[in-house]
Amino acid sequence: MNKRKLPIAFFDSGVGGISVLREAVALMPGENYTYFGDSANAPYGTKSVEEIRRLTLSHAERFYRQGIKALVVACNTATSAAIGPLREIYTQIPVIGIEPALKPAALMSEHPTVIVMATPLTVSAAKFNDLLGQYSDRADVIPLGCPGLMEFVEEGSLDTPQLRRYLQELLTPYLEKFAPDAIVLGCTHYPFVRPLIRQIAGERVRIFDGGAGTARELQRRLKMENLLSDPSSQGSITFDESLPEKIGLCRTLMNACI
Repeated sequence: MNKRKLPIAFFDSGVGGISVLREAVALMPGENYTYFGDSANAPYGTKSVEEIRRLTLSHAERFYRQGIKALVVACNTATSAAIGPLREIYTQIPVIGIEPALKPAALMSEHPTVIVMATPLTVSAAKFNDLLGQYSDRADVIPLGCPGLMEFVEEGSLDTPQLRRYLQELLTPYLEKFAPDAIVLGCTHYPFVRPLIRQIAGERVRIFDGGAGTARELQRRLKMENLLSDPSSQGSITFDESLPEKIGLCRTLMNACI
């Protein structure tokens, strides 16, 4: 069996991980990808760590049995809850997680003020707070839990009056109080509402997300394991959604402007 031709599995709690998949496809268009969003059990951000870990490990096992050459956990919440056990179990393949792109934001200037938007569970997770602690001497980092934001994306509501009102009510107090230099999008769903966040935050505030960095790390690991496909080959994308009606939204998000 030619392992190079095996697909790369992308997993998320819903459709948000497509923001990371897009980056990987742009970087490595010759690869075969399979994407699974567990929309039937979304949102993960309000579940217990134990439940998120159980769901994530179950889906990873199914992927592995089907045959994959790498697993990307394209979900900050699932990464926080399960990346350690996943790497202990699946030592034969690269297992890539995602975390908020705090490093480039913290290093963008001399001691910037950075707001990190994330799900409530991610904000409370030890892994997330350890990450914030790593850069506390380089930047003023303010976590901002965003309950309900990923649900807008799951519904395909990317530019509605309701979403605009939600973001204004969420962000305005923080923008006025902290005058941030940057906003980090700490959930893979959030890049799809970046245009509205940009309008509310203003052009002065830089916006970061971890999708591109995750895609580069995936490429690095595949190269290191000699698993990269021939770049001249024709790649493919398969959407394996837990809710079939989400397939159309997945395809729409692959082509969305973000």
